[in-house]
Amino acid sequence: MTAPAVSAVVPTHNRPDMMRRAVQSILDQGYQGHVEVIVVFDACEPVLPDVVVPGNRELKALVNDRSRGLAGGRNTGILAAEHDYVAFLDDDDYWMPDKLERQMAKFHEHPDSLLVGTAMIVDDGERTHERLVPSESISHREFLHDRLAGLHSSSFVFRRAALLGPIGLIDEDLPRSYGEDYDILLRTSAITDVVVVNEALVSVTWQGQSYFFGQWAAYAEALQYLLEKHPDFASSGPAIGRIESQIAFALAASGQRSEGARWARRAIAHSGRQTKAYLALAIAMRLTTANAVARTAARFGKGI
Repeated sequence: MTAPAVSAVVPTHNRPDMMRRAVQSILDQGYQGHVEVIVVFDACEPVLPDVVVPGNRELKALVNDRSRGLAGGRNTGILAAEHDYVAFLDDDDYWMPDKLERQMAKFHEHPDSLLVGTAMIVDDGERTHERLVPSESISHREFLHDRLAGLHSSSFVFRRAALLGPIGLIDEDLPRSYGEDYDILLRTSAITDVVVVNEALVSVTWQGQSYFFGQWAAYAEALQYLLEKHPDFASSGPAIGRIESQIAFALAASGQRSEGARWARRAIAHSGRQTKAYLALAIAMRLTTANAVARTAARFGKGI
């Protein structure tokens, strides 16, 4: 049987060395099928890395002609992709050599699947942590209760027809593109379970709290957007309490202490086991800071 061809989309912005590493990890895949690598340059010069492209690989450059940011960059690549399967890879991450081969085998085993992901390795520059996923088939209800951080967007491979059809493209209206990966997981799992190769086949560069430094308000705005967009959160106290506690933490971290405390109390009313809600209250009361909490979480390979 001929191995299906895959298009890999790599959005990038002024990180040529990391982007080269990401591209090389795609070109080096042991997968026997044809792989089209689409590097989408977002607000920077479209300069492809100087790499050797094997015979069953293809390297292309595109300029993001949609909204600035990750969502627009991914959609530019999805729309330009020539093959039936589309993979995502952030420019600061990279794949293990057998990643695509393992995932495409899963598509063959599960012909109704729309998305296959993998577990990951978190690399914070000082240490690495392996992050697995609870099972190899994740339901919509499970995603409502837990983002499952071990399932990173740099591991995703989709059926392109599903992104152009029932799932839809990446949501470009999300503030700062935050949560676009969670949004697409929720939309996909509402149609069918997400299949996972539960092995760490992608290395993810973890920046800890640095992404949100000075951007906590935008983080809170994006989470509120997701809460409104996905009313299924309200089907479960723990599910809605979890996302409300994240909103509370982000608001308190942004300096909106009274509003953060209000959301924290709301989260606790829905579910009393939301750690971030209590942390939000502590920040609101000036007992700790968001940066101190984020640094502690990062030491264990976790984020906020």
